[in-house]
Amino acid sequence: MKIAVASDGVMVSGHFGHCEGFTMYEVENVEVKNKVFVANPGHRPGYLPVFLKEHNTDVIIAGGMGEAAQQLFVGNGIQVVVGAQGVADDAVKQFIGGGLKSTGSVCKEHAHEGHCND
Repeated sequence: MKIAVASDGVMVSGHFGHCEGFTMYEVENVEVKNKVFVANPGHRPGYLPVFLKEHNTDVIIAGGMGEAAQQLFVGNGIQVVVGAQGVADDAVKQFIGGGLKSTGSVCKEHAHEGHCND
């Protein structure tokens, strides 16, 4: 399984589309085998779900994400987990252990108002 975490430094980004990049974790038998950082190629409507699918991503973890983006990820066969906070490594460990569940919340407020649909 490959898990991508929208990241700002070592932290889970509050909004996946505007993150610095994606920390990509390769997981086998509930153990992280490899971790690499992939820079955000740029925020363009509808592009990031395709970009992450091209990187064989199975799961995206983020703090916040717009409804349209969530639907695009699901349409690309990628599980969406939103509402995550804290250190990316910890979020992945929680997810692997079954302790991190998506809040399903849609980003509609703060500085990203009107920008979360991509």
